Amino acid sequence: MSINYKPEEVEMMKEAYTDNPSRETVEELAETLNKSIKSIIGKLSREGVYKKTVYKTKTGEDPVTKKELVEELADLLDISYESVAGLEKSPKTDLRKLRDTINEWRGE
Repeated sequence: MSINYKPEEVEMMKEAYTDNPSRETVEELAETLNKSIKSIIGKLSREGVYKKTVYKTKTGEDPVTKKELVEELADLLDISYESVAGLEKSPKTDLRKLRDTINEWRGE
């Protein structure tokens, strides 16, 4: 079994990433240590310091799929998802508007 990282490299990686937990730091570490980005992320993950990047929409919200919106609508209307599954073809903004309108009617 070969050792991929020296203890001092691991400490340097952990310190650098903890100080600036970003993709740029991972890329710099990969270049500095002549390792792949995947290898750096893997090691940081095993060391318990890597934080997965959480995607946000342009408006800063958590992303929601059309399917999730249609499932939410089905729950709000107390009907089966299958009976409204075709709504997934609708624009996401329209689905949000419909959901919000139903919530307003319900007083939520």
